[in-house]
Amino acid sequence: MLGQVGNFSAIGVRVALYLLLGMFVGMTVREFVRAWTAARLHDPTPRLWGRLSPHPKAWFDPFGSGLVPGLIAVLWAAGVPWSPAAYGKPAPVDPSYLRNVKRDVTLVSLAGPASTLALAFLAGIVIRVAGDPIVLADGAIRRSELDLAVSVFAYACAGLTVFHLLPIPGLDGARVVALLLPPQAAQVYRNADKYLSLFVLVLLFLFGSVILGAMTDAVCSLAVGRTCGV
Repeated sequence: MLGQVGNFSAIGVRVALYLLLGMFVGMTVREFVRAWTAARLHDPTPRLWGRLSPHPKAWFDPFGSGLVPGLIAVLWAAGVPWSPAAYGKPAPVDPSYLRNVKRDVTLVSLAGPASTLALAFLAGIVIRVAGDPIVLADGAIRRSELDLAVSVFAYACAGLTVFHLLPIPGLDGARVVALLLPPQAAQVYRNADKYLSLFVLVLLFLFGSVILGAMTDAVCSLAVGRTCGV
Protein backbone atom coordinates (compact mmCIF):
# COMPACT_ATOMS: atom_id res chain seq x y z
CA MET A 1 0.00 0.00 0.00
CA LEU A 2 1.22 3.48 -0.93
CA GLY A 3 2.52 5.36 2.06
CA GLN A 4 2.84 2.27 4.24
CA VAL A 5 5.84 0.15 5.20
CA GLY A 6 4.88 -2.95 7.15
CA ASN A 7 2.69 -1.81 10.03
CA PHE A 8 3.91 1.78 9.73
CA SER A 9 1.73 4.14 7.71
CA ALA A 10 2.04 7.84 6.90
CA ILE A 11 -0.96 8.74 9.05
CA GLY A 12 0.36 6.55 11.87
CA VAL A 13 3.66 8.43 11.86
CA ARG A 14 1.83 11.78 11.87
CA VAL A 15 -0.34 10.70 14.79
CA ALA A 16 2.77 9.53 16.67
CA LEU A 17 4.41 12.93 16.14
CA TYR A 18 1.28 14.73 17.36
CA LEU A 19 1.25 12.45 20.40
CA LEU A 20 4.89 13.22 21.18
CA LEU A 21 4.20 16.93 20.84
CA GLY A 22 1.22 16.62 23.18
CA MET A 23 3.24 14.76 25.80
CA PHE A 24 6.11 17.23 25.53
CA VAL A 25 3.88 20.29 25.92
CA GLY A 26 1.91 18.58 28.67
CA MET A 27 5.06 17.69 30.61
CA THR A 28 6.51 21.18 30.19
CA VAL A 29 3.34 22.81 31.53
CA ARG A 30 2.74 20.31 34.37
CA GLU A 31 6.28 20.48 35.71
CA PHE A 32 6.33 24.27 35.66
CA VAL A 33 2.87 24.58 37.25
CA ARG A 34 3.79 22.07 39.93
CA ALA A 35 7.00 23.95 40.80
CA TRP A 36 5.19 27.31 40.69
CA THR A 37 2.50 26.02 43.06
CA ALA A 38 5.10 24.81 45.56
CA ALA A 39 6.87 28.16 45.39
CA ARG A 40 3.59 30.02 45.95
CA LEU A 41 3.08 27.90 49.06
CA HIS A 42 6.38 29.23 50.47
CA ASP A 43 8.67 26.34 49.49
CA PRO A 44 11.86 27.83 47.96
CA THR A 45 13.18 24.42 46.92
CA PRO A 46 11.90 24.45 43.30
CA ARG A 47 13.52 27.85 42.73
CA LEU A 48 16.80 26.79 44.34
CA TRP A 49 16.87 23.64 42.20
CA GLY A 50 16.16 25.57 39.01
CA ARG A 51 12.71 24.04 38.50
CA LEU A 52 10.87 27.36 38.13
CA SER A 53 11.55 27.28 34.42
CA PRO A 54 9.65 25.90 31.41
CA HIS A 55 12.95 24.83 29.84
CA PRO A 56 13.04 21.01 29.34
CA LYS A 57 16.49 20.70 30.90
CA ALA A 58 14.87 21.55 34.26
CA TRP A 59 12.76 18.38 34.30
CA PHE A 60 13.82 16.07 31.46
CA ASP A 61 14.56 12.50 32.54
CA PRO A 62 16.21 10.24 29.90
CA PHE A 63 14.03 7.26 30.75
CA GLY A 64 10.74 8.80 31.85
CA SER A 65 10.74 11.78 29.46
CA GLY A 66 12.63 10.22 26.56
CA LEU A 67 12.54 6.44 26.28
CA VAL A 68 9.03 5.78 27.61
CA PRO A 69 7.16 8.32 25.45
CA GLY A 70 9.42 7.40 22.51
CA LEU A 71 8.44 3.72 22.74
CA ILE A 72 4.78 4.65 23.03
CA ALA A 73 5.07 6.84 19.93
CA VAL A 74 6.65 3.97 17.97
CA LEU A 75 3.70 1.76 18.94
CA TRP A 76 1.28 4.42 17.71
CA ALA A 77 3.18 4.78 14.46
CA ALA A 78 2.77 1.03 13.99
CA GLY A 79 -0.98 1.29 14.56
CA VAL A 80 -0.94 0.07 18.17
CA PRO A 81 -2.44 2.81 20.37
CA TRP A 82 -1.08 2.76 23.92
CA SER A 83 -1.97 4.97 26.82
CA PRO A 84 0.34 8.04 26.92
CA ALA A 85 2.82 8.17 29.81
CA ALA A 86 5.83 10.28 30.72
CA TYR A 87 7.44 11.61 33.87
CA GLY A 88 10.25 13.98 34.74
CA LYS A 89 13.03 14.14 37.26
CA PRO A 90 11.82 14.01 40.87
CA ALA A 91 10.35 17.38 41.77
CA PRO A 92 11.96 18.81 44.92
CA VAL A 93 9.41 19.78 47.57
CA ASP A 94 10.33 20.28 51.22
CA PRO A 95 7.23 19.90 53.43
CA SER A 96 9.00 21.68 56.30
CA TYR A 97 8.45 24.98 54.47
CA LEU A 98 4.72 24.39 54.00
CA ARG A 99 2.36 26.05 56.46
CA ASN A 100 -0.31 23.35 56.27
CA VAL A 101 1.49 20.18 55.21
CA LYS A 102 -1.47 17.95 54.27
CA ARG A 103 -3.35 20.69 52.45
CA ASP A 104 -0.31 22.10 50.66
CA VAL A 105 1.17 18.73 49.64
CA THR A 106 -2.23 17.86 48.19
CA LEU A 107 -2.36 21.14 46.27
CA VAL A 108 1.16 20.67 44.90
CA SER A 109 0.42 17.05 43.96
CA LEU A 110 -2.81 17.92 42.16
CA ALA A 111 -1.36 20.97 40.38
CA GLY A 112 0.35 18.86 37.70
CA PRO A 113 -2.66 16.68 36.77
CA ALA A 114 -4.93 19.74 36.91
CA SER A 115 -2.71 21.56 34.40
CA THR A 116 -2.71 18.70 31.87
CA LEU A 117 -6.46 18.27 32.32
CA ALA A 118 -6.87 21.99 31.60
CA LEU A 119 -4.81 21.57 28.41
CA ALA A 120 -7.12 18.73 27.32
CA PHE A 121 -10.18 20.94 27.85
CA LEU A 122 -8.52 23.81 25.95
CA ALA A 123 -7.95 21.40 23.07
CA GLY A 124 -11.62 20.46 23.35
CA ILE A 125 -12.60 24.11 22.91
CA VAL A 126 -10.49 24.29 19.74
CA ILE A 127 -12.18 21.15 18.41
CA ARG A 128 -15.66 22.58 19.13
CA VAL A 129 -14.82 25.87 17.42
CA ALA A 130 -13.25 24.12 14.41
CA GLY A 131 -16.33 21.92 13.91
CA ASP A 132 -17.05 18.21 13.98
CA PRO A 133 -15.50 15.68 11.56
CA ILE A 134 -17.54 14.93 8.45
CA VAL A 135 -19.37 11.58 8.48
CA LEU A 136 -19.60 10.18 4.95
CA ALA A 137 -22.51 8.18 3.53
CA ASP A 138 -20.74 4.87 4.16
CA GLY A 139 -20.22 5.77 7.83
CA ALA A 140 -16.54 6.61 7.43
CA ILE A 141 -15.22 9.72 9.15
CA ARG A 142 -13.26 12.35 7.24
CA ARG A 143 -11.25 14.56 9.55
CA SER A 144 -9.24 17.66 8.89
CA GLU A 145 -5.57 17.58 9.84
CA LEU A 146 -6.31 20.19 12.53
CA ASP A 147 -9.01 18.00 14.07
CA LEU A 148 -6.66 15.00 14.06
CA ALA A 149 -3.75 16.93 15.57
CA VAL A 150 -5.80 18.60 18.31
CA SER A 151 -7.64 15.36 19.15
CA VAL A 152 -4.35 13.52 19.60
CA PHE A 153 -3.01 16.45 21.65
CA ALA A 154 -6.06 16.24 23.92
CA TYR A 155 -5.61 12.48 24.23
CA ALA A 156 -1.94 12.90 25.19
CA CYS A 157 -2.81 15.43 27.91
CA ALA A 158 -5.68 13.27 29.18
CA GLY A 159 -3.29 10.30 29.33
CA LEU A 160 -0.75 12.30 31.36
CA THR A 161 -3.52 13.33 33.75
CA VAL A 162 -4.60 9.74 34.35
CA PHE A 163 -1.03 8.46 34.57
CA HIS A 164 0.15 10.95 37.18
CA LEU A 165 -2.89 10.39 39.38
CA LEU A 166 -2.03 6.70 39.74
CA PRO A 167 -0.96 5.67 43.29
CA ILE A 168 2.51 4.62 42.14
CA PRO A 169 5.38 5.82 44.35
CA GLY A 170 7.03 8.74 42.61
CA LEU A 171 3.83 9.98 40.94
CA ASP A 172 1.43 12.65 42.18
CA GLY A 173 -1.31 10.20 43.16
CA ALA A 174 1.04 8.38 45.53
CA ARG A 175 1.91 11.59 47.37
CA VAL A 176 -1.75 12.13 48.16
CA VAL A 177 -2.23 8.52 49.23
CA ALA A 178 0.83 8.74 51.51
CA LEU A 179 -0.91 11.47 53.49
CA LEU A 180 -3.57 8.93 54.50
CA LEU A 181 -1.08 6.34 55.81
CA PRO A 182 0.53 6.05 59.25
CA PRO A 183 3.91 7.86 59.33
CA GLN A 184 6.09 4.74 59.11
CA ALA A 185 4.06 3.16 56.32
CA ALA A 186 3.98 6.48 54.46
CA GLN A 187 7.78 6.72 54.64
CA VAL A 188 8.23 3.20 53.23
CA TYR A 189 5.67 3.96 50.54
CA ARG A 190 7.39 7.19 49.49
CA ASN A 191 10.84 5.59 49.52
CA ALA A 192 9.66 3.07 46.94
CA ASP A 193 9.84 5.87 44.35
CA LYS A 194 13.36 4.64 43.54
CA TYR A 195 11.65 1.80 41.68
CA LEU A 196 9.45 4.14 39.62
CA SER A 197 10.94 3.09 36.28
CA LEU A 198 10.23 -0.58 37.05
CA PHE A 199 6.67 0.20 38.19
CA VAL A 200 6.05 2.17 35.00
CA LEU A 201 7.30 -0.60 32.71
CA VAL A 202 5.18 -3.24 34.45
CA LEU A 203 2.13 -0.98 34.50
CA LEU A 204 2.36 0.03 30.86
CA PHE A 205 3.00 -3.41 29.44
CA LEU A 206 0.40 -5.16 31.59
CA PHE A 207 -2.35 -2.54 31.68
CA GLY A 208 -1.38 0.23 29.24
CA SER A 209 -3.67 -0.81 26.41
CA VAL A 210 -6.73 -1.83 28.45
CA ILE A 211 -7.33 -0.23 31.84
CA LEU A 212 -5.30 2.93 31.35
CA GLY A 213 -6.56 3.25 27.79
CA ALA A 214 -10.19 3.08 28.94
CA MET A 215 -9.56 5.68 31.65
CA THR A 216 -7.77 7.97 29.20
CA ASP A 217 -10.59 7.58 26.65
CA ALA A 218 -13.12 8.61 29.31
CA VAL A 219 -11.18 11.72 30.36
CA CYS A 220 -10.44 12.74 26.77
CA SER A 221 -14.06 12.26 25.68
CA LEU A 222 -15.19 14.43 28.58
CA ALA A 223 -12.72 17.14 27.55
CA VAL A 224 -13.52 17.24 23.84
CA GLY A 225 -17.26 16.56 24.12
CA ARG A 226 -17.35 13.50 21.91
CA THR A 227 -15.85 10.05 21.59
CA CYS A 228 -12.10 10.53 21.59
CA GLY A 229 -11.36 8.12 18.76
CA VAL A 230 -7.81 8.83 17.69
